[in-house]
Amino acid sequence: MEKNTKMSNASDDDEAKHHTNEDQEKIILNPNFEDGLNNWTGRACKIVLHESMDGGRITPLSGKVFASATQRKDTWNGIQQEITGRFQRKRVYEVTASVRIFGNNVTSATVQATLWVLNANQREQYIGITNVQATDKNWVELKGKFIIHGSPSRAILYLEGPPPGTDILLNSLVVKHARRNRPSPPPFYENPGYGVNIVENSEVIDGRTTQPWFTLGDCKLSVGQGAPRTLPPMARDTLGPHKPLSGNYILVTNRTQTWMGPAQTITDKIKLFLTYQVSAWVKIGVGVSGSSSMSPQNVNIALSVDNQWVNGGQIEVTVGDSWHEIGGSFRLEKQPENVMVYVQGPGAGIDLMIAGMRIFPVDRRERVRCLKRQVDQVRKRDIVLKFSGLDDSFDLFPYIVKVKQTYNSFPVGTCISRSDIDNEDLVDFFTKNFNWAVFGNELKWFWTESERGKLNYQDADDMLDLCIGNNINVRGHCIFWEVEFRVQPWVRQLNKTDLMNAVQKRLTDLLTRYKGKFKHYDVNNEMLHGSFYQDRLGKGARALMFNIAHKLDPSALLFVNDYHVADGDDTRSSPEKYIKQVLDLEAQGAPIGGIGLQGHMVSPVGSIVCSALDKLSALGHPIWFTEIDVSSSNEYVRGEDLEVMLWEAFAHPAVEGIMLWGFWELSMSRQDANLVEGEGEVNEAGKRFLDVKQEWLSHAYGIINDESEFTFRGYQGTYAVEICTPAGIVLKTFVVEKGDSPLVISIDLSSL
Repeated sequence: MEKNTKMSNASDDDEAKHHTNEDQEKIILNPNFEDGLNNWTGRACKIVLHESMDGGRITPLSGKVFASATQRKDTWNGIQQEITGRFQRKRVYEVTASVRIFGNNVTSATVQATLWVLNANQREQYIGITNVQATDKNWVELKGKFIIHGSPSRAILYLEGPPPGTDILLNSLVVKHARRNRPSPPPFYENPGYGVNIVENSEVIDGRTTQPWFTLGDCKLSVGQGAPRTLPPMARDTLGPHKPLSGNYILVTNRTQTWMGPAQTITDKIKLFLTYQVSAWVKIGVGVSGSSSMSPQNVNIALSVDNQWVNGGQIEVTVGDSWHEIGGSFRLEKQPENVMVYVQGPGAGIDLMIAGMRIFPVDRRERVRCLKRQVDQVRKRDIVLKFSGLDDSFDLFPYIVKVKQTYNSFPVGTCISRSDIDNEDLVDFFTKNFNWAVFGNELKWFWTESERGKLNYQDADDMLDLCIGNNINVRGHCIFWEVEFRVQPWVRQLNKTDLMNAVQKRLTDLLTRYKGKFKHYDVNNEMLHGSFYQDRLGKGARALMFNIAHKLDPSALLFVNDYHVADGDDTRSSPEKYIKQVLDLEAQGAPIGGIGLQGHMVSPVGSIVCSALDKLSALGHPIWFTEIDVSSSNEYVRGEDLEVMLWEAFAHPAVEGIMLWGFWELSMSRQDANLVEGEGEVNEAGKRFLDVKQEWLSHAYGIINDESEFTFRGYQGTYAVEICTPAGIVLKTFVVEKGDSPLVISIDLSSL
């Protein structure tokens, strides 16, 4: 997925003492236009100072005047100020502005704060700081943060965004050092009720009443019999053994709109920061109104949280099918006034059947404890250190053995960007804690050839040199991107012949240049969510991309890569559809080498993730989580989310690698997802990540036995062993590779 530059953070109080508010506010000179338009300029447009506008309707929010950027001919035109020399690198700054728009019959538009940076080598960088939906009615606050990793020769902060002809109005703009907020404490759950269903009358046991269920819309609820009497598999995997269900179900008839169905209010039963699993059996049938559509119909368990839609899980079902499992999850982090769960989705006239609905909080720590036992079987191996050359004193003075794993060979990588590598602190964390990398944007076609014929591989070259120099393997993301709006304009404008030529040239340019250097390639990103190339070049275009890529670089594994495959949130990318896509490509001769799951998760639940992995593993290909990020305003909960994903991946035998989609604040695409604050402090989520990595290192201590052996069970990777003998200490290293049989390591002590 495309990487942007947004987040939140700051520094600690001690650091802030060295920079007074007066010094901080001098980053932007004349922030309130008290000195007219001095220090401000128009970015390819004109700027004007006003006491009021539109016949006095628009007046300053504060102070006596405001400025407008007018005569704008493009979206990037706006008001700007150069801040070169007035900021510190590797420091987090907060931007606060009061903005609105005017003119051209536009009543609402996005206003964005952007930082343009020119680095010493003339490399340009555009940092999107933040944006806000501005109107022509009122002043609104635009607020965001930025960090500059390098030492640029120039830096200009400007506002942009609205359509040409629409004025951007600015009342004030201040930039100051952003203080690090103290993290919220870990949530305290009093009687969390793990596994307890908060849905009432989910099995309509007495068969006569459906209360407290009520209908959305003018449909009808009744009770039917013949539903499955066991919990759906994903719920069963979480809850364990459970008494049989009643076999009754809620039948919804007389549906004239897709949103009609059963609903229940659950406001008082929701506890903040708990992760809830959603599970039910669903089925659809021909309604009395005569609808007999045989096309797949979407069924969605949703929540209305203060009238905002929250996805609880989706599935596609066809009329006449048997019962299907629907599963999902959610978490609320702000106190709601009203929460309602409801079921919706099938077309008008189609009857809806729901049975055994469960919504229950998940004990994710208990899940992790179970996974650790599973990991012992999946990732560890019996190791026998067999010693020779022991002297005669062995019987009197036992030899002590200390084994320490220094490196786990399981791939744990991260996304990085070109600007990241200008920050030596970020690079230090990266090289110490990751053994794989992927580039956020710098290898994508829109980056390497934004204008036809003008190739830019310098950014990718710089990043690749860093990785190779630190023995870090690299994934190639991505050769193509099937989602149309991700395709650069000049490519979208090509006719079929020219597009095919451009595709072949792109493949040749990229894979010839980097032959043997990228271990993986995501060949055509997100083919479940887009069809740009297939629509224009025909059904065989995707397989052709794989075949040409394999011919140009046979050493690279070629991946499919998509999102929402492992969370139940998107019917377009269910595991079943992903499996079908892979089989279709292979039927066309595509050399698929791996399955990529992006892993942008909202509230991960282990059994749902594991269910997807189990299904996909039937394909027999390596599975990688290619873009993991999790998000929570509470750092402890964020750490729990990440821990769930790490252990689920590590415990599953089909998963062969994990890639995070970034780790440093303001260098990630999702808010509240970072593990390290912008100025280098590892937060609580980052500490949990490091703790998990430490758990993936094996250690052993003991004495050599009577058979001259020392045995232990350990993870794959590199080890150092220290043998304490009467004559001194012997140090050895060895490597444990994947295998089922015990690994015997011979160590000769006679040379001591």
